[in-house]
This record gives sequence, structure tokens and C-alpha cells, in this order.
Amino acid sequence: MISMYTKQEIIIKSYREGQSQRSISRELHVSRKTVSKYIREYESHIRDNQSGTTVLSDYLSQPPVYRAQNRSKLKLTREVQAYIDKLLEENAEKKRQGLSKQLLKKCDIHEQLNGQGIDIGYTTVCNYIRSKSTKSQDKEAFIRQKYEPGETCEFDWGEIKLYIKDELVRFQLAVFTSAYSNYRFAAFYQCQDTLAFMESHVAFFDFTKCVYRQMVYDNMRVAVAKFVGRHEKEPTQALLQLRGHYQFSHRFCNAYRGNEKGHVERSVEYIRRKSFGVKCKFDSINEARQWLMFTINKLNATRQKLTGKTANELFAEEVKVLAAAPAKLACAEQVQLRVDKYSTITYRTNRYSVPDHLVGCFIDVKILSLQIQIYQHGALLASHERSYKKHQWIIAIEHYLDTFKQKPGALSGSVALASSDCLKQLYIEYFENEPRDFIDLLDYCHKNQVSDEKLQGAVSRLQKSGVRQITAEKTKVLLGNKQSESTHIPCDQIVQLAKTQLSEQAALIN
Repeated sequence: MISMYTKQEIIIKSYREGQSQRSISRELHVSRKTVSKYIREYESHIRDNQSGTTVLSDYLSQPPVYRAQNRSKLKLTREVQAYIDKLLEENAEKKRQGLSKQLLKKCDIHEQLNGQGIDIGYTTVCNYIRSKSTKSQDKEAFIRQKYEPGETCEFDWGEIKLYIKDELVRFQLAVFTSAYSNYRFAAFYQCQDTLAFMESHVAFFDFTKCVYRQMVYDNMRVAVAKFVGRHEKEPTQALLQLRGHYQFSHRFCNAYRGNEKGHVERSVEYIRRKSFGVKCKFDSINEARQWLMFTINKLNATRQKLTGKTANELFAEEVKVLAAAPAKLACAEQVQLRVDKYSTITYRTNRYSVPDHLVGCFIDVKILSLQIQIYQHGALLASHERSYKKHQWIIAIEHYLDTFKQKPGALSGSVALASSDCLKQLYIEYFENEPRDFIDLLDYCHKNQVSDEKLQGAVSRLQKSGVRQITAEKTKVLLGNKQSESTHIPCDQIVQLAKTQLSEQAALIN
């Protein structure tokens, strides 16, 4: 579109200087059709008005108006709009399910389009999404800070919701971000408690092999024990223990001022979105943790727009001034519990089995974020995966073998047998009428450290061999057979001479 100055020049040169349209077009470097268009518009204004001077003044004071026509969109086709609408609908569905912090942003939708081979501009995508939204956001100004290498690292929590075996589970995401390099680390836990707080720090320092001079926190309950006055805060024993072991200083930001640790505030949202915005269904927690670490390594290897370097490259500069991390800090809660009549201990409404000869005894229990360890006189007796559900029975059937030998009839309806689908199926198919034999088989497997998978494999081999009846004795014999591996004897001069002598002796005998 031409400027107001060019429009004025066209009219003045045509009516005051008497130049032809062709010469005006050549002199002003505009199309002759454009020159003819504005001359016709001016003549139309003269015919509609009597005073030519007033028309000239009014017309030349108005900027040129571009008359937009309804054109077909070249990039934003109906198929592209439908795909964007689908992603927006998925965002809306996530919001209805309570996954509002794992929504795809405009840049993520643009990446998804490019990943599908759709060549479209980011601005076009933003304009289309904005046209479908009527919400306005308040704007706030912030002061950009400058940080030195190795000076500050920020920590924060975030919530994620994942589908583990089609079950929606809520986790707490612990995120660390370097203020200088944006080097990131994250791990998720079942709850936001002291053990998870300490273990996340131990995992971070083990991941970086270094310690930053200062750690920055908000007013989280696992870091702030209590407020002293209006601005002073007293750290928790967990934070003091971490400080003393890793020798870093700490700083608390003001209440409701997350921008004071803006790197990690954005990192929580960034890691959550990049890791679980696209994929949030996993077969196991370990698979989800592996996916998270894969995403973090990918983000740390991505080149940053402002610096032109990756977070790994900038972190390499920080390593030169960072202190080396000491040995890992042991993080565990120690309690003493009494074994009840069901040969279990109770911790936070959940029951964990122990060997049945300990009924009525007091035992030492070490609680980790992922595991429950049971000790007596310093010896490890049992270990269970920690459950964060309510009123669960976590049972190991080998803990009740002595009791089952005395009460074999209690085996079929026991929680211990029902807790293992593999053993329960094996019992129903082959040993339902012989509970004592099955108990002896379980005792043999426990003493010889035979896993459930290996036991099931032995039974399958017996089935394929054509055995009519599968018994405990046949299964134990098959489990006891060990395949011997032939050892390779190096072929040297002595071996060659021995082979020659044996061949000669064989020839004499024959």
C-alpha cells in the first residue's frame, strides 16, 4: 500500500503540473493502474462536491485505504484449522480432568504442526488461537537480573498427573535450575514431604557432581519451619542438615513473589509441558522416570536463543568455579514399631509383612521415599516397596511359610496367596488339593532364591515335556538341575602332545 505522500504527489502532478499518468508512474515508481485509480477517485469526489478546493484538501488529507478482499488462506487451510482445534479440544479435556498445568502452549502446537510436516508460521498459529479466545491478561513489568557462573541455583515443586497402567496418579515434581546457565534437573515423588525434599537434593548433587554457592527457595513448608517477624524465616532441620553436609547458603524469596526465582518457576512449567504435555500414559513409574530424564537431557542439549549456547555448554563454564559434591547424604526416617498378630507392621494406615516369628516383637523400621526396610539388631529382615495409598496390605508370602506349615488349610483364602497372581494361578491349577506340597515348594524356592518367574518357567517346561501330573517333587528336581557349561581349554603345546598320545593309545587298543 502506498503512503499518503505518494498519493498527494499523484494528484498534484496530474492536476497542477499536468503530467501524464505514464510519466507520473515512471517518476514515482508505482504502477500506472495505481495512478489511474487515485485520479479516478479524486474526479469522483469533484463530481459529488461543488467546491474543488475543499475536495482537494479533504481528499489529500486522508491516508490511502486498502480494501481487503476475502481471500482463501494458503497456509491456514481447513485441515490445519481442524488439527489445531483438535489440540485445543485436548487442552480443554485436560483442564476438565484437572491437568491444567500440562496444557500445550502456542509454541507446542506450532511444533506439533511442524512435526506433522505442515509448513506454517508461528504468528499465523498464534493469531488463529487468539481469535478463538476472548480472555485478556493483566501485564506486569519485571526487572531482569544478571547472575555469575556457579552463583545461584533455584528449587521449586510442581504437580503432575500421570496415567500409570491406566490409573490416574498424582506426583510432586522437584525441579532445580541454574540461574546462569538454565541447566535443569527434575525428579518426581509421591508426595511433597521432607524425605522427598532431601532425596531430590541428594539426587541433584549426585547428577551434577557439584554444589552451588546459594540455593533459593520459596516459602514451602519443607524448607521454612516458621516465620520470625515479618520477613525473617527459620529453616527446617532438613534444610539445615543439607546445608551442613553440602556446605551451601540459602535464601528465601518473599511471599507470593515467585518472580524472585523466575528461572525455576518457568522451568517447572517448561519441564512439565515438554515431558508430559504430549505423553502422560506409562506402563510403570520407572518408565515415566526414564522418559523424564530423557527429556531433561534433551532440553539441556538444546541451543538457547539468547546465548546461542546449550545449557550443557554453559554449565561446563560453571563447573570450573563450583565446589565438588561430597559423598551422598543418607536420607531416611527411623521409627520403632511393634509386629501385630498378623505378622505385619503399620505405617500411615498401610500394613507391611515381616517374618512370622517376630509377632509381638519391636523392630526397627527405616522409611525411604520409595522403600520400607525392616531391621532387627542391625540385620535387614525384609524390604517392601512403599505404598502411598490408604489401607493397603503389602504382603510377602515367604514371611508366613512357618505358619502355613502348621495351618495348611489357611493358604487358599489367605491375603498372602492373593497378593501374587502368579502363585495363586499355579496353586489353583495344580496344587489346590495338595496345599502341603505347595507350601514345601514355596519353602524350597525361598531357601534357594528361586523367583516366581523362574518357578513358572519350570512348570511350563514340565507341561511341554508331556508330564501327566505336575507335582512339587518334579518341579523341585527340574529347578535343581543346573546346566553345566563346558570350559574352554586353551590349545597349547602340552594339550597338543596329550592329544597325540591319546590318539596313539587308541590306535594300539583298536
